[in-house]
Amino acid sequence: MADGTKGPDWYQAGLDHVWLPYAQMKTARPPLPVARTEGCRIVLADGRVLIDGIASWWTACHGYNHPHVRAAVERQLALMPHVMLGGLVHEQPLALARRLAALLPGDLDRVFFADSGSVAVEVAMKMAVQYWLNRGIRGRTQFVAFKGGYHGDTSGAMAVSDEAGMHGMFRGLLPEQLVVDLPTDEARTEALTKLLESRAERIAGIIVEPLVQGAGGMLFHEPVVLQRLRRMADRYDLLLIFDEIFTGFGRTGTMFACEQADVVPDIITLGKALTGGTLPLAATVARRHVFDAFWSDDPKHALMHGPTFMANALACAAANASLDLFALEPRLEEVRMISEDLAAGLAPCRSIPGVKEVRVKGAIGVVELEQIAELDAMRARFVEEGVFIRPFGNIVYLSPPFTVAAGELDRLTGAVKTVLGGR
Repeated sequence: MADGTKGPDWYQAGLDHVWLPYAQMKTARPPLPVARTEGCRIVLADGRVLIDGIASWWTACHGYNHPHVRAAVERQLALMPHVMLGGLVHEQPLALARRLAALLPGDLDRVFFADSGSVAVEVAMKMAVQYWLNRGIRGRTQFVAFKGGYHGDTSGAMAVSDEAGMHGMFRGLLPEQLVVDLPTDEARTEALTKLLESRAERIAGIIVEPLVQGAGGMLFHEPVVLQRLRRMADRYDLLLIFDEIFTGFGRTGTMFACEQADVVPDIITLGKALTGGTLPLAATVARRHVFDAFWSDDPKHALMHGPTFMANALACAAANASLDLFALEPRLEEVRMISEDLAAGLAPCRSIPGVKEVRVKGAIGVVELEQIAELDAMRARFVEEGVFIRPFGNIVYLSPPFTVAAGELDRLTGAVKTVLGGR
């Protein structure tokens, strides 16, 4: 373990065989062995308790082990843990698809289930390209994406992410996409317009993370940017894809980020908090005109995609239970209060040397630094303060569960101030 103590037997026996994410295995500090989770807290194998400041990569919106979600999964497990969706169907995904269609704006009402956010993005891109092919229009194979964006770690998703990020080494191996500046001002809007005027006939769609570009640096933009993109997509007859895998389900202050711009994308991707952080599940949801391009007597017009565990019964049961909680408990009001507390709690960081900016959007609080010299060392310092916060790049951020108590949130923001002030 990082502090030199011996971990449990399962930890020592397995650590030499597991390959960890986003880590240089030779030099990274060993991961912390976890025994259990409770509410907004992670209980380590040695008994230490950490307040989770990032909701397990933004998934555990209701906290951990919520009894309503757990009970729903247990009931479903007793009936049927999984059955393939090819030629068979069951109640849980049908109920979930109907409920998502009712929650989403406009006519986003045809739901394709997957088992990860990256796959949901791949499906969205595949849908967009085949939409044109099914209409007899060839050559539309490229996508416009944006600097600072991140859409996943599979090949298609990497291709529409910012090449300056973690996937830059794969340039030349991935399909060439058009990754440009977000149209946040007049000059950038004009540049994007010129690009679309010259290349629209080769472009299948535009893909963007609405309001917040997450893993690319927790970069915020205004709703007007999404409105510009919707107008451009309409003007040049392009499909508009919103990647709401991070921003969906209340994280930015509304159930879906696109609501703040009053914009309906043609395709939306959902994941992470979809199951309340309990089981892997994602969805790609299309508007009717997109689905209609696949509705045909020609079998070649079918969407030939099918993840083995798509619409897994346990995951869909968890997602249905999660949606129950959004209806029964005051999640969006909790996000509003978290937003206010994050703004107040992180404001003093502005006076800390080396801090470039402090920004808050919904239940996301960000402290951007000039640089972080040693990420692993900073992460360890947060553990010493009794919190789990995982900075990346030059960003320290908080995205806690929506059920975080006021005292727990104070501990999180206090730890940020303490660690940054003494680094």
